[in-house]
Amino acid sequence: MATALPPLALTCGEPAGIGAEIALKAWSERDADGPVFLLIDQPARLARVAEQLGLQVPLATVAAPGEADRALFDEALPVLPVEAPIHGLPGQIDERDAAAVIESITRAVRLTQAGETAAVVTNPIRKQSLKNAGLAHPGHTEFLAELAGGGARSVMMLASPRLRVVPVTVHVPLAEVPRLLTEDEIVAVATATARALTSDFGIGAPRLAVLGLNPHAGEGGLLGTEEAAVIAPAVARLRAAGLDAFGPLPPDASFHAAARGRYDAAICMYHDQALLPLKTLDFDEGVNVTLNLPFVRTSPDHGTAIDIAGTGRANPQSLLSALGLAAQMAATRRRTVAAA
Repeated sequence: MATALPPLALTCGEPAGIGAEIALKAWSERDADGPVFLLIDQPARLARVAEQLGLQVPLATVAAPGEADRALFDEALPVLPVEAPIHGLPGQIDERDAAAVIESITRAVRLTQAGETAAVVTNPIRKQSLKNAGLAHPGHTEFLAELAGGGARSVMMLASPRLRVVPVTVHVPLAEVPRLLTEDEIVAVATATARALTSDFGIGAPRLAVLGLNPHAGEGGLLGTEEAAVIAPAVARLRAAGLDAFGPLPPDASFHAAARGRYDAAICMYHDQALLPLKTLDFDEGVNVTLNLPFVRTSPDHGTAIDIAGTGRANPQSLLSALGLAAQMAATRRRTVAAA
């Protein structure tokens, strides 16, 4: 009989955003057999948000993840309190709240590394607040890699029921992409993707579509040289290593239904090449996944939405998808490790 997973660790996210609202709604709209999760946040703040939005969500303060079992979760949303104060309200940014946001992320990672929680699920953060507080990372992905230790090279995947995409370059200006796009980077990202598809998604022989950078994948050099000089040699190296990788493919013809049926993940050359098709196809069910970490991490595929925070209009579906995928990945990783 399979051992039940520990609870998932859900971080508070930016207090001025919709994190509290979608967490409360995710508990309210949970399936009876959905994953158990605990929220690392401030119980008093959550109670205020619930009252403001008219959400009938009972809260249960816990001292340790082990208290957040199925019986408790069925009755109330478990909350593991943060020690740092939270000053801001939904829709009202308070830069002092960066300390609580960082604490919530750090504790979620440490608990998951210790096996007390099954995976890390992060609510959206406001990057500028964390930067102002001295955090030297452009976003969650890079901060999580540092917390993981061991020089982990994190890779960002966006996953939904209809598509998985992985950008080689991520949060950089578009003008910098050709310079940063190297054979080694493409090989490293694609290799990490294939490994994760096997260990965390249960795909024994992953198929990787590698996209071109330029229109029509360079049109034989007429519209760009990166395909021949960088991307094609990377694909050849991947195939020589035994991976089912093919390309470079014309990006504009790689995301229709028939094309998506040919691969398990698309390796894209830059941020918007990956995120535009996924958010168009599956905005509400898109999940941000960090690959190549010693723990599972997912997140809703949207931002803090401070403009609608506190209005009751936030949709929890992406968070529900992130929680569900995190539980599936954690269970698959456990089975893969056990089999190995």
